[in-house]
Amino acid sequence: MHEYDFAVIGGGSAGFNAARVATETGLKTAVIDGARKLGGLCILRGCMPSKTLLYIADTLHHAKHADRFGLKIPKAAADMKAVHARKLRIIEDFASHRRKQLKSGKFDLIPHQARFLDSHTVELTNGEKLRARHFLIGTGSKVSTPPVPGLAEAKCWTSDDVLDLDFLPKSVIVLGGGIVACELAQFLNRIGSKVTLIQRSPNILRDHSPEASSVIQQAFVNEGIELFAGTNLQTVSHDRSGFMVSFIHDGKLMTKRAAHCLNALGRTPNTQNLALELAGVKSRPDGQILINRWQQTNVPHIYAAGDCSGPHEIVHVAIQQGELAARHAARRPRLKPVDYNLLLNVVFTDPQLATIGRLEAELSSSGVEFITASYPFNDHGKSILMEANYGYVKVLAEPKRGRILGAEIVGKDAGELIHCFTGPLAMRATVFDLLRAPWYHPTLSEIITYPLEEIAEKIKS
Repeated sequence: MHEYDFAVIGGGSAGFNAARVATETGLKTAVIDGARKLGGLCILRGCMPSKTLLYIADTLHHAKHADRFGLKIPKAAADMKAVHARKLRIIEDFASHRRKQLKSGKFDLIPHQARFLDSHTVELTNGEKLRARHFLIGTGSKVSTPPVPGLAEAKCWTSDDVLDLDFLPKSVIVLGGGIVACELAQFLNRIGSKVTLIQRSPNILRDHSPEASSVIQQAFVNEGIELFAGTNLQTVSHDRSGFMVSFIHDGKLMTKRAAHCLNALGRTPNTQNLALELAGVKSRPDGQILINRWQQTNVPHIYAAGDCSGPHEIVHVAIQQGELAARHAARRPRLKPVDYNLLLNVVFTDPQLATIGRLEAELSSSGVEFITASYPFNDHGKSILMEANYGYVKVLAEPKRGRILGAEIVGKDAGELIHCFTGPLAMRATVFDLLRAPWYHPTLSEIITYPLEEIAEKIKS
């Protein structure tokens, strides 16, 4: 029987960082991860491979449209085997570093899966047992297969398959309109596939504002993606000629065919094999573990963090949650829960979509007074000369003092520009504070000053 102060189930972003902090606080710690390849979702099948491929697709897109800049590039195309090889090299660099961290000896790495026997004991897949005073569950998420007739049997691609492509698909139907669906649909379209995106909600990126999602949607259509939103999926089927998807759109039954089909209809917590019920841990019907503000489950010495508990599937949030759980288990003083008023989110489409803090829908539903101002990219000098005309910058602030409450950016490099607000929001700065800072001309970030100035004028008047 192995005994520990703190045992982590899952060695991804939440689990690894929880183990690192737990070890630093003096807890005898173990990481239990029986994955065939160590590294976690972000490194192996998420953030890093997808952003590697998206950047390649962006570069190809600019080369194909070089005539907008007065450049003559006779031909530009993706060598998918070379693209795939480059991605593998980059990801292996990240993964090898994480493996070294996991095998550093600072904590015990146990290469097996685990399931609970009771609230202090798990059984490993090698038959051994492990006891711990505290557990952290960080098992992440997996692709969801909604009950659409034929979807499970059709064996559609998942994001894992698209991120591992070494050939150019002739045509792809993308099911879904969330972040994964949108990022990969644009990637496939830009490398040369014929893409049809079918989304059930009225707007793609439904967790963002309708205004923001409409900009991305228009960009997709302008690039040649065939897009259907507000649909009701009927059936998915597969035969020798490819895939067929039937759906209702605007009251009409439609059918689309393609050589391949990507199921990007969401993800679900990866908790089904943990035997949570034997530990007394409560979860939602979809398997998401219920937690309090300290990452504790209803069983106080069992914590959960990351995608398996939510509320947001974002890497830096998972890291914060894992670190908080470890410090709470070690009874560190003066802890503060994760502040979701500073929530930062980026969608790596082109144009990018980035948000931070509290936005209009939340503020309005909470009855919080605010003022807002926005400014479009197509009226800003640097973005115009870059042919980056989609989108806007929007700032939300208190109506009396001008303290910044949130920001939304849709446009070129929005994921970088949004960080102009991270420090100010954490420091509870006002629009006047930001306007005292210098903003260099001509830069993309200079566009942020225009809504700041508008809000400042509203407050002064």
